[in-house]
Amino acid sequence: MGNGDIRVRGIAARAGGWSARHRWAAVGIWVLFVVLAMGIGSAAGTVEVKESDQLGGETHTAAKIIEDAGIDEPASETVLIQSKDGSVKATDAEFRAAVTAVVAAVDKTGKATDVTSPYDTKTISEDSRSALVQFDMRGDSDTAGERIEPVLDAVAGVQKEHSSLRIEEIGGASMMKTFDDAFGDDFQQAEYSAVPVALGILLIAFGALVAALLPVALAVTAIMATMGLMSIVSHFQPMDDTASSVMLLVGLAVGVDYCLFYLRREREERAAGRDPETALRIAAATSGRAVIVSGVTVCVAMAGMLFTGLATFEAMGLASLMVVAVAMVGSVTVLPALLSLLGHRVEKGRIPFLHPDKRRKNGNRAAEGSRFWSAVLKVVLAKPGVSLVVAAGVLLAIAAPAVGMKTQNLTLDQEFGDSLPIVQTYNRVNDAFPGGSEPAEVIVRAKDINAAEVKAALAEFKEQAVSSGASRGPVEIKLHDAQNIAYVYVPLVGGSDLDKAGASLDKLRDEVRPATLGKVDGVQAPITGQVAGSKDFNDQLGGAVAPVFAFVVVFAFLLMLLSFRSLTVAITSIVLNLLSVGAAYGILVAVFQHGWGASLVGAEGVGAIITWLPLFLFVILFGLSMDYHVFVVSRIREARLRGRTTNEAIQHGVVTTAGVVTSAAVIMVAVFAIFGTLSMQSMKQMGVGLAAAVLIDATIIRGVLLPAVMALLGERNWYLPKWLHWLPDLTHDEAPEAVAPVTRDDEGEPLKV
Repeated sequence: MGNGDIRVRGIAARAGGWSARHRWAAVGIWVLFVVLAMGIGSAAGTVEVKESDQLGGETHTAAKIIEDAGIDEPASETVLIQSKDGSVKATDAEFRAAVTAVVAAVDKTGKATDVTSPYDTKTISEDSRSALVQFDMRGDSDTAGERIEPVLDAVAGVQKEHSSLRIEEIGGASMMKTFDDAFGDDFQQAEYSAVPVALGILLIAFGALVAALLPVALAVTAIMATMGLMSIVSHFQPMDDTASSVMLLVGLAVGVDYCLFYLRREREERAAGRDPETALRIAAATSGRAVIVSGVTVCVAMAGMLFTGLATFEAMGLASLMVVAVAMVGSVTVLPALLSLLGHRVEKGRIPFLHPDKRRKNGNRAAEGSRFWSAVLKVVLAKPGVSLVVAAGVLLAIAAPAVGMKTQNLTLDQEFGDSLPIVQTYNRVNDAFPGGSEPAEVIVRAKDINAAEVKAALAEFKEQAVSSGASRGPVEIKLHDAQNIAYVYVPLVGGSDLDKAGASLDKLRDEVRPATLGKVDGVQAPITGQVAGSKDFNDQLGGAVAPVFAFVVVFAFLLMLLSFRSLTVAITSIVLNLLSVGAAYGILVAVFQHGWGASLVGAEGVGAIITWLPLFLFVILFGLSMDYHVFVVSRIREARLRGRTTNEAIQHGVVTTAGVVTSAAVIMVAVFAIFGTLSMQSMKQMGVGLAAAVLIDATIIRGVLLPAVMALLGERNWYLPKWLHWLPDLTHDEAPEAVAPVTRDDEGEPLKV
């Protein structure tokens, strides 16, 4: 960038300039894009992720066998009949009468099939206090929850007639209905409340209705367009509901952030006395570029999920990547057009006591920025070494609990606590029949499932599953003769304790199966179920951590290197972001695993982190934290180019961006915290982890660590080895008004900032 160079270069500046000159065309193209994306997506429909593609290992193999065989496994239900005080035994007439009444009542509804008595299936507990009536729901298992109510009513009717017994139902359909009734609107309420919360914070930040509505409008339209694109893309990469929820969260966060960065800079330039056209050009050249750098970095981070090999993660990564790309494009195209159309009318709808009229009338005061952060920066820049040690020490201490992180798929009682009666039923079934509510399922496929050697192997497997200590029984076998497949249900010793149940699973897989079914040629016998699914998911995710981590870190490093042409900035960016992620992990483990302060978020007794969350948080946080980092460092670099000393540039960059970073962070924390209020512990963990990380990132990282590190490094912040000078120059999009004479160092050489 030479002295006197007045060219506005860079895609962000050119896009902003074109949109401002062709504002109606830019707005029209955006509206057309959103409408077409939604219309085509609606017409195309959405392809959902298949169950067989959601899982890995043996669980995937088992699901694939079932899918290929065309077996639609029905939703299974269980009715627990249990003596309340232990005085009534399964052999007593009253108990037998209750069992007979349950079987008759369930059968009479016409909604169930294969209703079995515990006296036939031997599903009676060792102490004879408990027994299980089992049956399957007719029709599609995915919609069984919609048909279960008559059965639940029938069971409740029997309960009224036998007050000395506890008669309760549990199963896939009844849980589906219970959760839909209790939490069905939970997610929708959280998603719908996120937009009003963001708007409310923006009203406080901008003090004007129109200015506050712009970021929300951009984010919402970006989300709407991405929903349509997701439907189209789902024909190549299937999607699911989780991907949609994550897309909404990420889309709202980055959509509002990018617009906020752009709008605040345009406002600041107008407050300094520049006309709207000039202010818009400068915002396009500076904040617009920061948006593109940040957006591309976030997209790269999200793309890391594509390396997991898990369809749900791939769907989340692709959906997040798309919404970030759409929001980024909208921020540098339609937003400048809208600002150009509105001009000073962007200040319409001023809110008394909130609108910053005085600051805008006084350009100097506007430039001063936040008084709070000015005071913090004064201390940090006076003692950068001490500030670095203290801040880094605090973050490392917060991150320390993460060393002992335990991940697993949460059991029903861990996920929902004791807030629902059905959870108590789940615990009672597990106490009376360990592993009975979530047995291991062995899917046996043979050339002829009725062949003598196969039947002998099945019988031997059934016997050894109990004699080996992996199960206390009863082990059930269900044949599908037409497909030559058998289902073997094995209640695992350990029940809902996944560590103990995992040991039982290993015994089945490594000892019992090879000694029985494994000896028959042509027989496949993958073992699936909740415990197996958790183990296989953990194993596959564990194998994906290294490639995902390497991909995200390496590409983020390269993007920062190209964007700032500084090896130092690239390295410090990665280190600071890793510190932020580590601190988030530490908070998660401390609260949800160790229970420190867990009562504050309603998380008592969880004891583990949901399996998918650590990798998900790493990718999401590494991407989102780049928003602030790129924005702040760009402003520092810009100030240094204009002739300020390094410390002055740091002071100016951090303080003048403090308002927008604070506003953006408050919005993100508020939106993520909404998900932290949900009843499901997995969603609570996600919300708390994201909110805590963003809060740390916007305060300790950007307000203390970043300025302390940059102050200690001085001019070495902009160091680029000569052997890297061949890299393309993507450093800055400077508007003419922002260009200053070339800054030279003490020896008279131009600073290569």
